[in-house]
Amino acid sequence: MIHPIPPGTRDILPDEMRELRAIESSLVGVFDEFGYGQVATPTIEYDEVLKEGESRDTDPAYRFFDERGDLLALRSDMTIPIARLVSTRFRDAEPPFRFSYIGRAYRAVSPQRGQMREFMQAGVELLGAPAPAGTAEVIEVLCKALDAVGLNRAVVGLGDADLYRQLLTEVGVEEDAADMIVARLAAHDLVGIETEVDRLEGLDPAARKTLLRLPAMRGGAEVLEQAHELGGDAVERATQRLQSTYEAVAAKGLADRVLLDLGLLRDLGYYTGAILEVYDPALGHILGGGGRYDGLMKRFGSDLRAAGFALYIERLHIAQAEEERVARGGPR
Repeated sequence: MIHPIPPGTRDILPDEMRELRAIESSLVGVFDEFGYGQVATPTIEYDEVLKEGESRDTDPAYRFFDERGDLLALRSDMTIPIARLVSTRFRDAEPPFRFSYIGRAYRAVSPQRGQMREFMQAGVELLGAPAPAGTAEVIEVLCKALDAVGLNRAVVGLGDADLYRQLLTEVGVEEDAADMIVARLAAHDLVGIETEVDRLEGLDPAARKTLLRLPAMRGGAEVLEQAHELGGDAVERATQRLQSTYEAVAAKGLADRVLLDLGLLRDLGYYTGAILEVYDPALGHILGGGGRYDGLMKRFGSDLRAAGFALYIERLHIAQAEEERVARGGPR
């Protein structure tokens, strides 16, 4: 008799588990090298705690009641639990705080699309370090972590979480229409963005040009100059923030690992300012992401600026295999 497991989950057998553990060990080594102490938080949190930090327009994490009738939830990422941990366990300590983690997270997804509802994350959180220095440090740790697992061709996309939303407000797009456009942007749907923008009535031609050009603007430092030429307060503020972060990263000798992406938008609503996504040329999936969340800690009673990233362990494993195949001259 075959006993099925829920869609979006999987069994891991010994050979693969050894390889996954090797990846985790390499990552922990890098995190330790940079002074990020490993912590662990419960897989289960009170629903009200997770909702304090969540503002995504996605399905909620899995929820259920305990024996006392309290509503619990499986964590959907590690950042919010660590924000809760810092606000309660380190309230009287002196920042900055550097923490790393490896743990499982859960999201309500569409398994028929090949998405996983249970997955392993590894990452770091830097709390109490302002931009741009804190952001540059997080990117440095991220690049070293990718190198440690053999993904030295991986690229870090760098964008600004506030840019497009503020631009839509600036040009007078109503909230409902703006939400539709932002959803398309988060899905990297450039055709969908154009469709939604074309539906806007009374939009200034210059504003339309800016809305359609920005999501396709990717590259090096020249991208910031091109964006500056578009004009507008929202674009100017974002390009100044990105310029300072890019310069701080370049000072660490990592400019060649960063791809400025003005169409980048993460689906986690607590990000503010710089946001990150990790790509590897051998794999079509995003390997991880992160960014700044300077406002999140205020929701937990601690006014700390913060940044971090998370990598998907299983996707790193797949990317490793693809990179090895490419190195051997195999088909891409």
